[in-house]
Amino acid sequence: MNRLKHKTLAIIGGSSGIGLRVAEMAAQKGGSLVIAGRNEQRLAQARDRLTAFGVEVKTYPVDAHDAASLADFFNQIGPIDHLVSMVGDVMGGGFMAADIATIEHVIHSKFITNVLIGQLAGKKLTPGGSMVFTSGTGGRAQHACASYVGNLGINALVEGLAAELAPDIRVNAVAPTWTPTPFWRDVPSEQVLQTRRHFESVIPLKRLATIDELASAYIFLLENGFITGQRLAVDGGIMLD
Repeated sequence: MNRLKHKTLAIIGGSSGIGLRVAEMAAQKGGSLVIAGRNEQRLAQARDRLTAFGVEVKTYPVDAHDAASLADFFNQIGPIDHLVSMVGDVMGGGFMAADIATIEHVIHSKFITNVLIGQLAGKKLTPGGSMVFTSGTGGRAQHACASYVGNLGINALVEGLAAELAPDIRVNAVAPTWTPTPFWRDVPSEQVLQTRRHFESVIPLKRLATIDELASAYIFLLENGFITGQRLAVDGGIMLD
C-alpha cells in the first residue's frame, strides 16, 4: 500500500522532530511536501534534507498561533492531498497551582489553533485526502491540566470533522506519550533526564518510543483509507493502569 506517491502532504510543524521524520517517510514513498514552521533556519535545513529524496519540497515560515499567519499560509498553497498538524504546546501541573494565562495559552494552542487549521485545511484538501492531528496521552488532569483538556479537545475535533467531512476527507489523530524530541530543546537537560526516567519507569514496556515508531503511526493513518474519526495512542500502554 502506497497512497502517498505523487500526492502532496502539508505538515505544519514539519521542520524538526517527529514532523520532519513524517516528511522523510512520505518523501521516501514519493510524496511532494509542503512544510510550515516558525524557524526559517530549520525550514531551510529541512528543505535541503528532504530534496535529497528527489521530491518537490516547498517551505513556508508560519506562526501557527497567529490566525492571520495561518490564513496567509493556506492562501499561498494550492490544493493538498493530506495534512498533518504537529501543533500544540504543553504544560505540567494541576488546576490549583497553574497560572490561568498559561492554561489559556496551552488550551488555545492545542485546541483552538487546530480548529482553525481544520477549517482552513478542509477547503484545500482534495477528495480522498485526510488530516492527522496530534493529540497526546500519558497524563492525568491533575498532573497536566491544560494539556489534558487540550487533548480531549483534539479528540472531539477529530470526531466532529470526520463526521462533517465524510465521505470525501478522513480525519484522525496520533496520541504519543512523552518522547525525547527537539520539542524539548529549551528545557534544562537535568529536567529532561528526570522526565525520561519517570516515563521509563511507568510505561509498561519500560522504554520510550522512538521517533520512527511515532512517525510511522502518522504514515499509517495517512495511507489507510478506511480509518476516520480515530485517535491512535502510541504510548507503550501507559494508560493501562
